Amino acid sequence: MTHRSRFILLLTIACMWFATTISSFAFGQEDAAAVEIRKDWEKLTTAFSNGKADDVAAMFIAKGELIDEQGTVFQGQKEIKELLTAFFAKFPGSQMKNEIESIRVLGTIAIQEGKRITTAKDGTSASIRYTSVLVKTDQGWRIASLRDFGDESATTPGELLKPLAWLIGDWINEGSDARVKISYRWSEDKNFILGEISVTKSDQVVMKSSQRIGWDPLLGSPRSWTFDSDGGFAEATWMQVEDSWMVRSSAVMPDGLSGSANLKITNGEKGRYIMSGTNRIIGNALADDYQVTVVKQPPTVGK
Repeated sequence: MTHRSRFILLLTIACMWFATTISSFAFGQEDAAAVEIRKDWEKLTTAFSNGKADDVAAMFIAKGELIDEQGTVFQGQKEIKELLTAFFAKFPGSQMKNEIESIRVLGTIAIQEGKRITTAKDGTSASIRYTSVLVKTDQGWRIASLRDFGDESATTPGELLKPLAWLIGDWINEGSDARVKISYRWSEDKNFILGEISVTKSDQVVMKSSQRIGWDPLLGSPRSWTFDSDGGFAEATWMQVEDSWMVRSSAVMPDGLSGSANLKITNGEKGRYIMSGTNRIIGNALADDYQVTVVKQPPTVGK
């Protein structure tokens, strides 16, 4: 190995050692700062849960700010203390839980993001997302700015189905040729409405169907699937128009024939709804239109 090659090799090793040492030192410092920030945030959480407005306000710098989810700015420790004192008087015994999601340390400044959950004595809770800017002081890491944001959690499919919640319960339609019983309930996860349909003629059950109504995120409206005991099945899309639901249904019969229909379901007087069917096609034949009134059954005594 030449002297030049040996020099380059030693220089490379030295540079690698220097870079590794500096990197380890930097990350070590950041980790230590993050641990310190978490400890200080635990002090804030404990002070809040003990209703100590003075101690919570002291976690801010003298001219620190708190901006609530409506955009109202509370400037300085005095205003923040007054805000907290009024809150503790109105909601005594409230407890706070913090979920820190990220801490980024930039020298003597840090940016922290997370979620704060406040629970009142009656068990009601509020969830707020926040971003805080912290500065390193002789007393530890203190808040220069704390901004709250409403926790806009994703709406669940069940919440999107709430306009159809009036279906929940037991219904009956007694016609001249058949008796139809319908029962709707929420699924265990509250994200679907489950229906059971039974058709009786001459005191004999001639058809049973199971239906599942869910939210279609692509369509932006409810969709249902129905499975009949004879092997047929149907799929339908639902759209709300004023006080009615327009349901476009397509079906496959046990013998392979296809069918389709336009249904209109109107939630009329309390405890009843009207269902009408038009443009009903089975195979290549056009079926008659119909209209029926379905009545809600009162709950069974002792049920």
